[in-house]
Amino acid sequence: MIRDWMTPLGLRHTQDRSQLETIVVSGLVVVLAAAATALVIYGAYFGLITALILRSAFFSLIAAAGLLLLGYQTGPAWGRAALYALVPFALWPGLHVEANFMAIVMRGGMATASDLWVFYGLMVTLLVLVWRGVGWALLVLVGVALAYALFGNLIPGEYGHRGYSLLRLASMMMLSTEGVFGLPMGVAVEYIFLFALLGGLLMRIGTGEVFVDIARGLTGHMRGGPGLTAALSSSLLGSINGSAVANVVTTGTFTIPLMKRAGYSRNLSGAIEAAASSAGQILPPVMGAAAFLMAEIMQVPYAQIALAALIPALLYVLALMLAVWLEAGRLGLERDPDAGLRLLRDTLLRRGYLLVPLLALLYFLFIGYSPTRAAVMAIVAGLLISPWHPKTRVGLIGLLLVCRDTVIATMPIVVAVASAGVVIGVLNLTGLGLMLSGMIVNVAAGNLLVMLMLTALVSFVLGMGLPTSAAYLLLAVLVAPALTRSGLEPIVAHMFIFYYGLVSAITPPVALAAYAAASISGGDPNRTAVESVRLGFVKLLVPFLFASMPGLLLVGTGWQITLSVVLACVGVIGLTIAFGGWFLGHTRWPERGALALASALVIWPSPVDATDPLTLLARGAGLVGVTFLLLRRIRSVSQTQPEIS
Repeated sequence: MIRDWMTPLGLRHTQDRSQLETIVVSGLVVVLAAAATALVIYGAYFGLITALILRSAFFSLIAAAGLLLLGYQTGPAWGRAALYALVPFALWPGLHVEANFMAIVMRGGMATASDLWVFYGLMVTLLVLVWRGVGWALLVLVGVALAYALFGNLIPGEYGHRGYSLLRLASMMMLSTEGVFGLPMGVAVEYIFLFALLGGLLMRIGTGEVFVDIARGLTGHMRGGPGLTAALSSSLLGSINGSAVANVVTTGTFTIPLMKRAGYSRNLSGAIEAAASSAGQILPPVMGAAAFLMAEIMQVPYAQIALAALIPALLYVLALMLAVWLEAGRLGLERDPDAGLRLLRDTLLRRGYLLVPLLALLYFLFIGYSPTRAAVMAIVAGLLISPWHPKTRVGLIGLLLVCRDTVIATMPIVVAVASAGVVIGVLNLTGLGLMLSGMIVNVAAGNLLVMLMLTALVSFVLGMGLPTSAAYLLLAVLVAPALTRSGLEPIVAHMFIFYYGLVSAITPPVALAAYAAASISGGDPNRTAVESVRLGFVKLLVPFLFASMPGLLLVGTGWQITLSVVLACVGVIGLTIAFGGWFLGHTRWPERGALALASALVIWPSPVDATDPLTLLARGAGLVGVTFLLLRRIRSVSQTQPEIS
């Protein structure tokens, strides 16, 4: 009976763990998860908790749960005991801030000797969580930042500073909303955890399966339907969970075997799933939580960020689905016999009600609710519809599981944003952020293209070792100011670093989404990653289009926006066909090269409404070339392949 109780609530009992340890750790994690969930929902809907108290209490709860989980997964008994012993130190900052909040306010947030001990516990807890839960890259970055704050006075020249004491550092990092409990942690509390909770609830009640069947209904009747189903369903699911790797391991367990049975190779099926799952990071509403971070940093409404991100994200999904359809044609694959419009109709009639929470989210956003309150209402809608069918019913145990899974999913993100808060706090305290931004401008010597290439490289390198949210936060502080100083619109600069900060999900040497997909498909991880890049090349291309075509982000007049969308669509479609090597039949290399060149001319890197002779000649030649090559191809095969599907 005890084992039946503890298994669904948390951790599986193993031979090298005592039953008592399993019960205690499992129960404590669930209690902490439930407390964190209640805190976030109360703060999101009523907004009556002071920011410093809310953020410190939230971090303490997540950190304590994270230490318990990491401790249970540690092999040696002494290692487990050490991590368990840190749990009180993780809870200490939240309790300390809440109990002494008025005293902290009365002394202007200045730390005392007693605060210093809490600060030591906070830093040790954070560094251990970064080491065990995120990785060495962020650990080194945080360590360097703290060392620079404490010993930067020893550095000669303009990159040194006057030096800061431990008390001054503790004041900023722990007793203000500029360090660990700064804006990044506020976004984690108000948005990231809440939308992850909504996504977890939707997956629990079966909305994810509805997405898959809707995608099968829309695309199953086409050639290579399973691949198109994977591309569309994973993109849709990713839009609510925002994590490429999590999306791969959830939808990939269904879509990858389906693609393999249809005739896709192991590497290609994994690559399609990885490229599709990474679409979720750029698709509203969640966008890997970066949409909320971007809105807070730029001080603009969330809806403006979501709308700006929509066209480039849809362009990526369009190119990906076209690439998958071309691959199906090249391989001569058949349709999915069990899918089609009948499946779509049956899915909407029988299980369409499971989409109500998402419709509720959109409705409440439309009528003016804040994203946090709209998310709470969507969660309530999900709980109200779950009892309608036994298979979707969420009882108390199921609800606790959703809370626990949300904590597990968001723990690395919370740790990452806390670490980013430390780095950003040091940059603001010492003024180093402005100096680094100026250095990038000086290295580029005012050349925007060089600056964009440097920014792309820096963003890619940082993105390899950091979660999306942490990478974006650091880049927004370090690099975005340099781009805006060069004349780019703020939304263009922030979207540029956002895209290149997350592209490492499918690009070697990291390619976590591709490697996760390869583990399911049985393919080679590196070949899967290379195929993912070929299918998802738009992620690498479209950020550079932002600079010359800001209309893609809805910046500019109606004419500029329309022209940007048309030129980008023609260019991306042409390049996708050229890279695919098949269009109503196999295409030869000279034909592919000519099409790639013509497509590149269409998206000539000049302002979208430029009228200089060179730009007009390039884009005109490109449009004529793409049109001629595609029509020529259609005419050459029209008699031998009359049916195009």
